[in-house]
Amino acid sequence: MCLELFLAASIHMGLQGDYQNIHPHVQCEVEHSLLNSTIVGAYYNSESKISTYVGQKFGRVEVGLVTGYSSYSLLPFARVKYRNWYITPAYEKDNWGIVLGWETKIF
Repeated sequence: MCLELFLAASIHMGLQGDYQNIHPHVQCEVEHSLLNSTIVGAYYNSESKISTYVGQKFGRVEVGLVTGYSSYSLLPFARVKYRNWYITPAYEKDNWGIVLGWETKIF
């Protein structure tokens, strides 16, 4: 069974909005090789909405497409993970920022 449950906490740096910082997250990861996996999942996003995504994982780097944000119905995403930590770019109203986070697997 590939279903896993995570809990993440994040800090939004360089952004003006008031964002949700706690993110329950479910994911299914299907490994294709030692450094390549397909990932699909859903999480409670920074705008207090449910986001769904599909992507590829290449070692510590995840890339794909995500739904659930007010700016666009479908957005690209990229995230770099190291152990329980992650970093991802963020964008709001002509402003770029960074989201730093910590995520732990619950089961």
